[in-house]
Amino acid sequence: MTSTPPADAPARPPFRERLAAAVSDPVLRILVGSTLISRVGRGIFLTVTVLYFTLIVGLTPGEVAIVLASASAAGVVASFAGGWLADRVSARRLLLWATGIEGVALIAYVFAGDFLTALVIAIVCGLFEQGANSTRSAIIARAFEGEARVGARAVLRTVTNASIAVGSGLGALALAIGTAEAYRALIVGAGLLYLLGLVQLVKLPARVDAPARAPIAEVVTATGSVDASATAAAARTARRDWRSHSPWRNPRYLLLTALSAIFGMQFGVAELGVPLWITRETAVPEVLISVLLILNTVIVIVFQVPASRGTHDLRVAGRVSGIAAWLMAAACLVYAAAAGLPVGFAIAVLVIAAVAHAFAEVLSQAGGWGLSFELADPVRAGAFQGVFGMGYSVGALAAPFVVNATAISHGLAGWAVLAGVFLASGLGIRWIARRAASRADAAAELPEPAAA
Repeated sequence: MTSTPPADAPARPPFRERLAAAVSDPVLRILVGSTLISRVGRGIFLTVTVLYFTLIVGLTPGEVAIVLASASAAGVVASFAGGWLADRVSARRLLLWATGIEGVALIAYVFAGDFLTALVIAIVCGLFEQGANSTRSAIIARAFEGEARVGARAVLRTVTNASIAVGSGLGALALAIGTAEAYRALIVGAGLLYLLGLVQLVKLPARVDAPARAPIAEVVTATGSVDASATAAAARTARRDWRSHSPWRNPRYLLLTALSAIFGMQFGVAELGVPLWITRETAVPEVLISVLLILNTVIVIVFQVPASRGTHDLRVAGRVSGIAAWLMAAACLVYAAAAGLPVGFAIAVLVIAAVAHAFAEVLSQAGGWGLSFELADPVRAGAFQGVFGMGYSVGALAAPFVVNATAISHGLAGWAVLAGVFLASGLGIRWIARRAASRADAAAELPEPAAA
């Protein structure tokens, strides 16, 4: 027997209407349009990049590792620089320039014929890719408020995953054809898609830029002359006030950034740890690696937006971060359990671990976005988003080394260490959120000061 909803219950709107409502804001619609186009190019490049370096350019595996690590290292610097600049110059122009230069740099890969050229191009790509990401986060922080900010990030991440999946399918064409011309043609196409995305970005309104800082007024004496010393003192006071809003003077935000960077190493588990574990420690066919990647992408696309609802609330953000911590710790232990099992059981265990891992990713991202926005100082939104993005870049740079030194080198014991690391960092994020919420509640209960 099936239950029927009450007659007066509001009907759930069709998917098309809900999708249209999600991008009803003009800024979000512009960012979604640009992301849909440019991230297809990103998916193409991610699919062909390693094989292009080795088969076409002729780099050794060691040289490829140096190229990719250098691009990540450049991104660490650019993550903060992009947010820092977004507080001082037009964020719209900064995003346009960064995206345009990254697109041109991607096209330049077709001229890479040796290690040094590939290294220089990779560093340029890493710089402007992460600079653009931080600038985009600063734009979201200023263009939206509360739940709408986290919702915008969730929508953009969903669109990003869908576009990268499409780009990966196109990149497979180069892998199937296998010729240098096919690789180069798709790399040029990837860069052109980045440049095509600029058509949308030029439509961004002026309200996404940081408010102009008020000029220092000159101090005029009673006689009408300018008091130079008083004017200089006022300028020093204004600079001190500006510096007081720096993220580097906010220990709570720096701790949040550090813990989020540690938890962000989960991406290294998916990209490096799981493939190596499957190929070295199980009898599972290697095609399962692609299946698990597709499964992760589907879960992110379907659940990222719903999971992000309400995470602008500090307590909700803390709660989902805590759930993500337990799921990720469990995923590590279940991945480890697949070693030595019969093929059928190993596949089932790996799928279970991958599902837990995917939901840990979705929830941790939702909680992290909410906290990174709500605990930031709005006066310098760009700098705070830049610092938070820099933390993720550091985590991405460290992840291959940490995963290799734990799970890959020490098996079950290493996976257990990783589980402990993820559990501690995720629960630490939950503690920050709860403490911040308690302080906010206490501050709200203080009586209003009496009028003079």
